[in-house]
Amino acid sequence: MYSKDQASQLKQAFWTAFGQYMVPVLSAEGLRTNWINYKTGVKHIYFRMQADNKTASISIDITHPDKELQQLFFEQFTAYKTLLHSNLNEDWEWQLHTTDEYGKTISRVYTSISPVSIFQKEDWPKLISFFKPRIIALDEFWTDVKVAFEV
Repeated sequence: MYSKDQASQLKQAFWTAFGQYMVPVLSAEGLRTNWINYKTGVKHIYFRMQADNKTASISIDITHPDKELQQLFFEQFTAYKTLLHSNLNEDWEWQLHTTDEYGKTISRVYTSISPVSIFQKEDWPKLISFFKPRIIALDEFWTDVKVAFEV
């Protein structure tokens, strides 16, 4: 078991290493990108990568506080489901109106792997191999569809 401080340091070390690994990778538009804090440019739509001591996940989170607008965004993504899965070369899970770790209602499209631990350095290559192609594929997908989500 790790202290809170040790756990925080290990998480920070992983995300720093991942960020450094991704520095040479340009976006689909040929631009430098902060892959860890990917900016979709659309309020309430986030691409999130998360890892803990058991699992890792990458997701599209729709966090609009108005559930009807959240559902509208979700339905827009559903219209592009085939394109998304084609870019990713895999099918993801789709959840309309689920609850996040803070008890807030969100909608999410995601995939995850387990068992992996961000606290085990020997799992870091697995985590990088999981996150890298998927965040790049999300970026390529987003480049094609972003205009449909801009208000």
